[in-house]
Amino acid sequence: MTQRSVAEETQRAIEVHLLDGSWPAGMRLPAERVLAETLGVSRNSLREAIFCLKARGLLVSKWGNGVFVTDRLQAAISSPWRQLVADHPDLRWDTLEFRRELEGATAHYAALRADRNDLKKIEEIVNRLTRAYATGDKKEEHKADADFHEAIAEASHNSMFLYLHASILRMLREHISLNLKDMEDATGKVTDDLRQQHLGIWEAIRKHQPEAARQAMLAHIDFTRSELERREI
Repeated sequence: MTQRSVAEETQRAIEVHLLDGSWPAGMRLPAERVLAETLGVSRNSLREAIFCLKARGLLVSKWGNGVFVTDRLQAAISSPWRQLVADHPDLRWDTLEFRRELEGATAHYAALRADRNDLKKIEEIVNRLTRAYATGDKKEEHKADADFHEAIAEASHNSMFLYLHASILRMLREHISLNLKDMEDATGKVTDDLRQQHLGIWEAIRKHQPEAARQAMLAHIDFTRSELERREI
């Protein structure tokens, strides 16, 4: 294995700690000698890996104090999510699995608990999304799609669901946008399917049908996964 490939593997190993939350924002990395021994690499390879992650804004050095994890994954204006998905393909599927469980539940409770203001907000977003589909405005489609899922989380009136959703909101927005981009279809069939799925979720919530809302959300996430998998073949 070359020096560069060792450094790249070291970088990937560090990224896994950032992605799985074992190294949260603000944490100080172990001392260089300890970390190099833990990862089984030379200190030169470790330094090169850390240099690359600093360049991407994921780590930062504080003079005299060491190297720390930044909050860029959660709060950066320019998220490194797309590059991380490219480097760690399983992350996309893990996120879809997580979204399936979280958003199936939020749709269920939104249908149970949404009040008049919640329903008005969701309806306004659905109208925006429908217009974006009709006009082909992809930027607005991506934003309205993410707003739709966020509004449903809010309408669940469950503080833990909302906390989880809000904590990873920027990542979820990047995830949704990336999925939609990769699902673009010149025939318009995928757009029609997505339109019907979002309307189905909205209808179940509007009519206060919790199980129907949950099933509609699960079907939507499953459709996204199947479309992405089909395009990878």
